[in-house]
Amino acid sequence: MGLGDKISNAAQDIAGKAKEAAGKATDNPSLEAEGHGDQLAAGVKKVGEDIKDTLK
Repeated sequence: MGLGDKISNAAQDIAGKAKEAAGKATDNPSLEAEGHGDQLAAGVKKVGEDIKDTLK
């Protein structure tokens, strides 16, 4: 996994956590779900990159 990919995935995960927290704080389930989805997407990308690194 390249450094740029790691940074991008970490940024997406952090943004997702922020959205989820904001959604909880404002009682906005849509924003909370969007944040959770961002975190899941970042996790899936990380797993995919880890698999590619393992196969090299």
